[in-house]
Parts: sequence; C-alpha cells; structure tokens
Amino acid sequence: MFRKAAVAAAAFLAAAPALADPALVYSSGGKFDKSFNEGAWNGAKAWAAETGGSFGEFEIASPAQSEQALRTFARRGYSPVVAIGFTHANALAKVAPEFPDTQFAIVDMVVDAPNVQSIVYREHEGGYVVGLIGALTSKSKILGFVGGMDIPLIRKFECGYRQGAAAAATPAKVLSNMTGTTPAAWSDPARGAELAAAQIAQGADVVMQAAGGTGIGVLQAAADNGALGIGTDSNQNGLHPGKILTTMLKRVDVAVQRVFAEGGWQPGIDSLGVAEGGIGWALDEHNRALVTPEVEAAADAAMAAIDAGEISVHDSSMQGPCPVE
Repeated sequence: MFRKAAVAAAAFLAAAPALADPALVYSSGGKFDKSFNEGAWNGAKAWAAETGGSFGEFEIASPAQSEQALRTFARRGYSPVVAIGFTHANALAKVAPEFPDTQFAIVDMVVDAPNVQSIVYREHEGGYVVGLIGALTSKSKILGFVGGMDIPLIRKFECGYRQGAAAAATPAKVLSNMTGTTPAAWSDPARGAELAAAQIAQGADVVMQAAGGTGIGVLQAAADNGALGIGTDSNQNGLHPGKILTTMLKRVDVAVQRVFAEGGWQPGIDSLGVAEGGIGWALDEHNRALVTPEVEAAADAAMAAIDAGEISVHDSSMQGPCPVE
C-alpha cells in the first residue's frame, strides 16, 4: 500500500498535503513483483538515495483503484505523479485535466494531455537481442515465450523475440502462449508455470517470460524442468542462478529517475530503447557461465547495430503483423 513513512491506506486518504514530492502509483501485481513494478521502485529508491528526497507510493489492488489514487496524490500536492502501467491510462485521462498544475507521467501508454509525459519503450529491440541469445544457446532450436495479458505491448516483445531467433545462423522455432485477456494475467504464476512446462514438453529448452508476476512461475518451471529461462524488466538472473540465461532489461527505473529528477519531467511522448539506455540485457555472476564469449559478442554486436540504425526491428504495434512466425 501507500508508503511515505510506512503508513496505511486510510492515512493516505486523510493525510495533510505534501510539498511537491514526487509519487508512484504501481500497477496491479504488487510493488515487489521482481519485475515491472519493482523496477519502478528501484528507480525511485535510487533517486531518493542520490538526492535525499522522499516520495509517495501506492499499490493498487485492482485497476478500479487507479483513479482514486491519482486524484488523491494530486490533491495532496505531489508532483510529478507517475502511473506505472497501461492500466492507469483511462483514469489518468480523467484526472489530469482536473489538476492542470500537477505534472503526471505514465509508463507504457500514451495519454494526450498538456500536463502528462507518456513514456513508452521499444520492447521489440530487447526482444530481438534476447531472442538471438536464446537461439544461439538452444540445443533443440525450439524456444518458448509466455506473455501476460494479450495486448499489443506484449506482442511487441514476442515479435522482437521471434525476429532475433530467426536471425541466428541456425534459426530457432518459437512456441508462444499468452496467459489471459484481463489484468489478472499479470499475477498468476501457477498458470505461467503450466504454460512454460507445456512448451518445454514440446521441446523448448529456453523459455522467455513477459508476464509480470506470472513470469515468476515461468522461470520456476524452466528451472524445475531442465530448461533455461529468460527474464524481463528488472534483472531476474539471481532468482535461479545458473538457470536463467539472461534478462531482457526494460529499464523502468531509468524512466522513473528521469521523471523524478529536477527538470526531468517533460510533456509529450518519450520513447526509450537501446540508444537511450532504456533497453538492454543482463550479464552478471548468476548467468556468466551460461553465456559463451561468442554469444556475448553476437548480442553486443546486435545492440550496437540497433543503436546505429543498422538493424531495424519490426514494431508490430505500429507496423502491422509480425513478419516472422
């Protein structure tokens, strides 16, 4: 729930106004989801450590709470107020015009208002890189992909992953499943594990998750069934050391730090990809033994080529259906 000094939700609604501290409203799934929300929290925490500042935060239990949380932060004088996740879009479109002097931001969706910064990511670029890593590492040349809610955003991950898998010297086939069509798809690790296990039974020896909290089950199933997992968003390599091939880093922490920084908020659309340091892949002590020098070199070359515009990864949300099946 909301914490500025570990207070409860009731205190959140009744507390006196703050003096222009920033605030976060997390997506459903919990702040410590080891994924998207936690990445946002890490960015806010890093900003606070660097500046000595403080911030408000609120964990919604369902999208129905979004409007109330955004409005209450604005009434209390917080600014900027950052909404984490596309599920806040409708609420923010209603609340932002009510508080024209409050700076708002949203991650993963565009809300067209003069006091809103919309932060979007080029997830397909990162999907390409980890798809290439997966294909170069796979022995079966069959990869798995488990998405969360079936939306264009997650299809971007999948399409990039398919393109990277197809770009390897020996291309890999990709098996894909989405967890569901409602926000509950982000918080069902048991279903994630079930889908991953089914893909592994069909021959996949590397399985990527792009499913928020559901992805924890995907990575667990990969570790339990002799496959390698690929994490998403926050660095998840340490969840199962030696059994997670890499993590596609979607640096929500970078976005939050940029918005929280003095002068960092800007209205309009901010697109983050490889070139901006918003997308990458994780190599650390937990997966170092899994990534050969040749695979590392290939991944770094792909990152450099995307940065330079020499590789253009198809964006299925903007350019139509994925060209690789």
